[in-house]
Amino acid sequence: MDHAKLLNKVDHTLLAQGATWEEIRQICDDAIRFKTASVCIPPSYVKQAKGYVGDRMKICTVIGFPNGYNTTAVKEFETRDAIENGADEIDIGWVKDGRYDLVEEEIRCLKAACGDKILKVIIETCLLTDTEKIRMCEVVTAAKADFIKTSTGFSKAGATFDDIALFASHVGENVQIKAAGGISSFADADEFVKLGADRLGTSRLVKIMKNTDNGAGY
Repeated sequence: MDHAKLLNKVDHTLLAQGATWEEIRQICDDAIRFKTASVCIPPSYVKQAKGYVGDRMKICTVIGFPNGYNTTAVKEFETRDAIENGADEIDIGWVKDGRYDLVEEEIRCLKAACGDKILKVIIETCLLTDTEKIRMCEVVTAAKADFIKTSTGFSKAGATFDDIALFASHVGENVQIKAAGGISSFADADEFVKLGADRLGTSRLVKIMKNTDNGAGY
């Protein structure tokens, strides 16, 4: 797949704790220039960023991030607040837990709060066994979330080819797949897509384009 098509699948991401508005503004500009799927930013910048980009770029933000320790009520409030501020897509993180019934109930609650906005569920694959990953594929499918996502990028490891292949074999038709964390080259991005990823969470592909002649035509 060529670079432009891969960039169309990227959530251009900046979630560092020290992120400033100037840095957020810059990645918004870059996302628009390179036609990424969205820009993924902290909730505190959603309203300002939406006012800046308008309809030129989708705004994605994170809820209960990165550990998922907040209660369902807090996550629901964060979700509704983010959407009111202009967020188009919501990524939520999870605590490793065996109470899949409660996990499914929470996803359903947050999907209801999202309405017609996109909900992506982060399961932090580096902390889970394959059996747990498969079970979460089933839970996310049953709860009717839009995406299952590999990683926050804040834990021990990010996306792996094996995890994307596993997801592709176990999610339902209603669930898309997002590979996130550690995607550092177009070759890796292409392989993730071939294995079943519909979206890529990374900032590195845009940086590569900006640092080569390939970005000149954008």
